[in-house]
Amino acid sequence: MIAQCVVVEAAESRSVGMGQVIAARKPASLHAILGSCVGVALYHPRFGVGVLGHIVLAQSGGRAAAPGKFADTAVPYMLDQIEHLAGSRAGVVAKIAGGASMFGTTDALQIGQTNISAVEQALGKAGIRIAARDVGGNKGRRITLQCATGELLVQVAGAPLLTL
Repeated sequence: MIAQCVVVEAAESRSVGMGQVIAARKPASLHAILGSCVGVALYHPRFGVGVLGHIVLAQSGGRAAAPGKFADTAVPYMLDQIEHLAGSRAGVVAKIAGGASMFGTTDALQIGQTNISAVEQALGKAGIRIAARDVGGNKGRRITLQCATGELLVQVAGAPLLTL
């Protein structure tokens, strides 16, 4: 059984935890704190609908889990949520952030880079162009999707706020 997506209807801010997908209508905002995880923000500008996924790992490998946990299941699930709330995925904009190398290594522990690649592949397979990205590096991020504007705000410790 696939979990239902949480939909935020009011003017509130909602946190998206690891493996979660939350959808919202303007003027709500959605935020997440990311390390090696990748935040995928899908936004439909015509309807002011946004969906934020907090993707933990690249591939589900057929494992049953919350659809937001893996890139290969999260992206199709997120697009289903956009279609449900907006009626169409035509015009959807994607922005991604996160995927840091939290362990400072170049071996198999490069979960961040693996997650970035999997998200890019899943979005490409779905025909969704990535309009903006802030990925990689070795520091975590706090991101906020503003459903009123479609802006993705990215904060890295010690760096100025970035608006994508």
